[in-house]
Amino acid sequence: MTFRNAVSLQALLLFLFLPLSCSARSSQLKLEIKRADQTKVPVSVEKAETNAERARGLMYRRSLDDGRGMLFVFEEDEILSFWMKNTFIPLSIAFIAADGRIVEIHDMEPEDLSTTRSGHPCRYALEVPQGWFRRVGIVPGDVVLFNK
Repeated sequence: MTFRNAVSLQALLLFLFLPLSCSARSSQLKLEIKRADQTKVPVSVEKAETNAERARGLMYRRSLDDGRGMLFVFEEDEILSFWMKNTFIPLSIAFIAADGRIVEIHDMEPEDLSTTRSGHPCRYALEVPQGWFRRVGIVPGDVVLFNK
């Protein structure tokens, strides 16, 4: 195969498979987080519930607006571990119990390969722009209201 044919074949494959990779985004969901004072803070999230969606997470993104994030959903309660490989934006992560209670919140730095682990078994994790939880007054003990 000549170089020109190889380049044409690569372009064709990219053209055919790019729409598939772009459409493989996780589902969108609107949540509310109820603070201790009973006020509710809205957040729009992408839902990552398959192994592939959870593994990709927010990798390769260059920005994430306040009030947006990614909700990681797990089948059962477990100690959760996250890292920032190929993640270019600073994030905050909330580890959330099965009943929706936020157990803990941590900040994570871009491309940091150390792990951020939950101190207790949790069912969910919510990643948002770093500092968003603090800016809107969300703290451990507040509750994520899932639309079931």
